[in-house]
Amino acid sequence: MPSSLLNQSVLVLNRHWVAVHITNARRALLLLYTDHARVVTDDYATHTFESWRELSAAMETVKKIATPQFEIAVPEVIMLTEFCKFPPRHVKFSRRNIYLRDNFTCQYCGCVPPREELTIDHVIPRSRGGKTVWENVVLACMRCNMKKGNRLPEEAGLTLRTKPQKPHWLACSTFSLPSQPSSLWQRFLDNAYWNAPLKP
Repeated sequence: MPSSLLNQSVLVLNRHWVAVHITNARRALLLLYTDHARVVTDDYATHTFESWRELSAAMETVKKIATPQFEIAVPEVIMLTEFCKFPPRHVKFSRRNIYLRDNFTCQYCGCVPPREELTIDHVIPRSRGGKTVWENVVLACMRCNMKKGNRLPEEAGLTLRTKPQKPHWLACSTFSLPSQPSSLWQRFLDNAYWNAPLKP
């Protein structure tokens, strides 16, 4: 089986049709096979493993995983059959998540240097009352950080590429996220997610 297809991201909904997680196709198909999930399609129909396998046979333009007995399409969205909770949507304020939010990119000049050459800069310096919060920290390359020093960006002739803010919870997912939003995913996710920077 192509490992790239098995690693494709699948959106996971709870029983209330609320997005709660992202998993890979391998895990999604296992949940489907063990009757812990249903595939959700464009018309909001749900499918068991058997009905999804039958539907896959009729699909012509979708990616399929081949087994010795049959081919099965990789689902975009699955719904858990028993899980009805709403996991906390808190995003931990951490170095890792700042890097993910800012896409490993200097927020002043837009360069993508080696990770060890990126620094976390306080937009309003701490010496001038700036706080260490989502809205006041950005990634900066060493060159821009040195140029800015203990000044505000405009005082150093720098401009922020994006306004720093707390990222959407899915933007800090450990799974690979699609570079182009799936129309089916968009039905279950809000605009804040699609406007958040993604991992490279």
